[in-house]
Parts: sequence; structure tokens; C-alpha cells
Amino acid sequence: MEHKLATAEKKVLVELVKLVQKQGLEGDNGGWKEFLNSYDKRLGSSLSDPSRRSNDVLVAFLSSFKKKEDVQLLARVLQCDANRNLIEKFKQESPDKETPEQRLVRMTITHPRYPIYYAFPSHAEDWFVTKSGNKQSKVIKSTRMLAIDCEMVTCDDGSEAVVRVGAVDRDLKVVLDKFVKPSLPVVDYKTEITGVTAEDLEKATLSVADIQKKLRRFLSKGTILVGHGLHNDLQVLKVDHARVIDTSLVFKYSGANNSRIPSLLNLCKSVLDEELRMEGAAHNCVHDAAAAMKLVLAVVERGVETLIPQTEQMLEVEKTIHEAKKASLYLHKIPHNVPSQELRGVITGDFKVDVKPPKKLGGYYSAEVVFSSQEEANEAFEKVDGDIVKVNWDRVVVSTPMTGVWWDINTCPIPADVDPRYVRQFVWNCGPWRAMVICLDFFAQFAIIPPTTNSTCPSIMKAKIISRKLAEKERAASSAEDCESRKRNPQVNLFNEINKKQSLERAPMELDLVA
Repeated sequence: MEHKLATAEKKVLVELVKLVQKQGLEGDNGGWKEFLNSYDKRLGSSLSDPSRRSNDVLVAFLSSFKKKEDVQLLARVLQCDANRNLIEKFKQESPDKETPEQRLVRMTITHPRYPIYYAFPSHAEDWFVTKSGNKQSKVIKSTRMLAIDCEMVTCDDGSEAVVRVGAVDRDLKVVLDKFVKPSLPVVDYKTEITGVTAEDLEKATLSVADIQKKLRRFLSKGTILVGHGLHNDLQVLKVDHARVIDTSLVFKYSGANNSRIPSLLNLCKSVLDEELRMEGAAHNCVHDAAAAMKLVLAVVERGVETLIPQTEQMLEVEKTIHEAKKASLYLHKIPHNVPSQELRGVITGDFKVDVKPPKKLGGYYSAEVVFSSQEEANEAFEKVDGDIVKVNWDRVVVSTPMTGVWWDINTCPIPADVDPRYVRQFVWNCGPWRAMVICLDFFAQFAIIPPTTNSTCPSIMKAKIISRKLAEKERAASSAEDCESRKRNPQVNLFNEINKKQSLERAPMELDLVA
């Protein structure tokens, strides 16, 4: 560990020091400031900014951590940094020198959505970060591939849990097909989608950690992980791997914007001339993993193009989906302890509610409210009793490659502590958009949202914030205080998260509706 720390870049060492400070960890000489007071008698903790300290000081502090769990945390962060560096080298590699497999890896990691989809919380102790190897040339030349897919269910807290994992190798041989015992009670097996029943899980004994161990022996240095929407599978498996091929990012429709992701079902028809499953049949993670591998092999071995022509049927389906979006309202940041039935007390009219479970334990969930027409959706939005969000838009100009025309786009300031993935989820639901980029600067994050076909910027950020006091009297004061705070500073309401230090049970219900 000391050698790895000594050879790490300063920015990584600074990141590590800030991380252990944030988590309140202490080494042999205490925390960061206690260490400085004992290590540097002249300046002590008066110079506590780690970025202004030398590498030797940072390494000495980090080397003072001896507990197994602390050392494992440092190792994960260092490995994540090594993987990031390898990914950057992948991007810079000359296309003339790369294998067909590596070309698909490069297409995946250079896709605009990759840095958002694959921004995993890998520092957490239950995550497994694979080792990419030290020799870049050897890693890039490896053509070993493993395709994986998972089936998920909904637990009683609204979160999703993996219950079945399937994996096939390059020869389409099944190397893993296991049921996983969820750690929480299941409220929806989604059997019509997953094919998984309660009986299937009665004898399941494996945990996510057990699956991670089984995957380790397949993920040798240089192995490429393959999947369709692979980030979803890695998220629930809590695996961070550098070399990936995501067929949902590699293939795209001709003439389609980047927000139009081809389904695995359509890709099998268009590329493989195969039916993935019969109409109405449930998913099978082994079959889906094999289908993703077949798509990759079609490109690698037969030179199939990754640009897929859209059939008239596909265009008609896309048009139907686009029209349906106009008749929908989207509700975001709903605390997990607020029953979805209460949403009918917020919105008037005749509609259906499609609840989207939270991505993490105890997180917010969202919902789509579908009306029969756009007029009904607009009328329901106008009747909502809430505060209109007024965002001060900055104006910038960019070139849109698809049309060759210069378009105005909007940049919306976002609080720095908001997870970019939440921004992505919010904005893409307002689409369809050609692309969205999360930009970082020293003070804030910005979501850049290009328009679609209109020359004027669409007012997609028209929103209302609903602050509803919960029934209990002891919560009324905090609800009113939060409501007044939002009125005083409406600009940040759009993406503002409730203070994480405040218990969700004491928080007011807060919804964002986008018309």
C-alpha cells in the first residue's frame, strides 16, 4: 500500500485525504488535523488544506491507516483512479492499432452518456473494483469477453434488488446462472417481465457479495464485460470494471438523436435477424446476455455496421411514444415514505400513475402521470397548487452537427452537491433531446440542454414545487420553514435536494412537475 501511495498522483492523494476526513476516519496519529499537529511542529494544522501540502506529508498521513477496512477503502480509490487513467489511455489510442473488440470499447467510453451512466459510487465498502493491470498494451490486446445480464425485483422500500444473474463467454457457453437472495422483502417480483417467481427465490442463498466473488475469476486482467445497458447490471452487482462494451451505446439508429437508445429486442431483429423472445414472453437474463454477445460478435467477426436503419414500424412507435410524452406530467423527488396513493390528492383529472422506484436504498422515487391528451395534462398542471419555479437562464450558442444550424441552448445552474445522475434522469425525462452534457467547474454544475427541432428554446423547465405539510403536528413547523425558504430562493428549487442531514420522516413532500 505504501508503494502505491508513494507513486500516486497528488490529486489522488488529496482526494483520499478529503475522503477520510469526510468519513471521520483516524489513523495511528488521529485525524488529519491531529496528524498535522504531531507531524509538522512548525505549521501544525494551521495549513490544513491537503492540496497545499507536499506529497510526502499526504503519503505519511495515509500510511498511518492500518485497519483492514480503512486500507481496503484506500485500495479501492487507488484502483478506481488507475482504471480512470486506463480509460483515458483507451480514448487516446490510435484506431489503426486497436483490435475490433477494443474499437467497441472505445465507442462505449467515448459516448456522451458514458461518464454519467458509469459514474459509480465505487468507494463504498460493498463495491468490488476490478484490477485493470499495469501493462496497457497487454490489456488492450486481450480479446477475452464475458457478457452479463441481471433480473431485478422491487423491495418493500421501493428500491430494486438483483435476484438472478446470467453470464456467457465468447463461445456463448453459460458460465453463470444463479438466483440471488435479496436482503429486503420483495413486494413486486415483476414476473411477467423477469420470469422470476417467489418459488424461484425460496432456495436462493447467494448474496451480491457471493456473486462478486464468482465473477472475479472471470474478470482477469484485460477481460471485456459486455451487456446491453450494462451500467444497470453493474450498479446492482456493485462492480466497477474499466473495459466494457455496452451495446446500447455502440449501436444507434440512422438519423436518430442520441436520446434514442435501440432496444435489445430491436437490435436482435435488425442485426441478427432473430427474435429475442416471443411477444409477451418474460425476460431470461442468460438469453439476454447471449444476445448482447452475439451483437458484439456480429460486429467483430462479420463487420456488421453499428448504424441501424429505422423501419417504418420503428418510426411509428417512436412517434407514438413522443406523442404520449406530451400527455404526461413527471413527478420527481418524492420521499420514499410518501405513499404513491397520495399523488392523486395532488393532481386532478383522469390519469394513470406509473411509479419509478428509487435507484438507491431510502432514496427518492419518481412517477409519470399519463393523461389521455396533452390538453388534459396542461390543465391538470395549471390546477396544481404550488410555487412556479422561475429559472434565470444563461444564453449560449453551439453548433448542432445534425443540422449544421447554430442553435441557442440553455444552461441551468445546479447546486454543487446534487448528484449529476439525478440531473440526467430529470432532464432526459423531459426529452427527447439530441444530447445532454454535465459540465463541472469550480463552483457549480451545469446541465446543458440542446433543443430538438424548434429554433427557439423550449420552456421544458416550467415546474411547480409542491410543499405539503405532513399530517403530524410536530412536522408542521419544519414544513412551513422549508416552504418559506423555497419562496425566498426559487431558482434552486428545480434541482435542490432536501438537506441530507434532515430526516426524511420530517421532510415535507416536494414534487417537481414538468409540463
